[in-house]
Amino acid sequence: MNLSSDPLLSCFVPVIDAETELLILGSLPGEASLKRGQYYGHPRNQFWRLTGDILGCNLVDLPYEARLMTLLKHHIGLWDVIATAKRQGSLDGAIREATPNPLVSLIERLPQLKLIAFNGQKAASLGQKTLQKANMAALPCSVLPSSSPAHAIAYERKKEVWLRAGAFVFDRGKQKGSI
Repeated sequence: MNLSSDPLLSCFVPVIDAETELLILGSLPGEASLKRGQYYGHPRNQFWRLTGDILGCNLVDLPYEARLMTLLKHHIGLWDVIATAKRQGSLDGAIREATPNPLVSLIERLPQLKLIAFNGQKAASLGQKTLQKANMAALPCSVLPSSSPAHAIAYERKKEVWLRAGAFVFDRGKQKGSI
């Protein structure tokens, strides 16, 4: 298999506004997401279910644009740490020749930002490296278990960690500061 012939994949535009308090950063959209032109477009990806649990509403059954608007209404933004990369399939472990997104300039446009939550280890390792280089490592960050169907831990365990991130930002009765 000739890996050099893999197409260069690109992320989507950020879904943010000046009121964004929680920024969820993935690595790079998978094949199903790219094909559909939607963040977390794989039907078994648990992202929309998990964020719905944070918000206390069902995002899964909403049309895609309504999902995005609901996130923004609740001050949640989305983006990816990788701008472009080559990859066979959808697994983060297959990502090659990654070019990072300009996270620092994006974060500087978010005056209300309280927490950066990385959706999975790959997003966290690349994103934290970018933030450290820019002396922004002191920003509150959380590494969430990946919402990918390939990340095989029980949904309830994922949900527990995702809810803690939501509680940190939205102060939903949990102790502030414990992510």
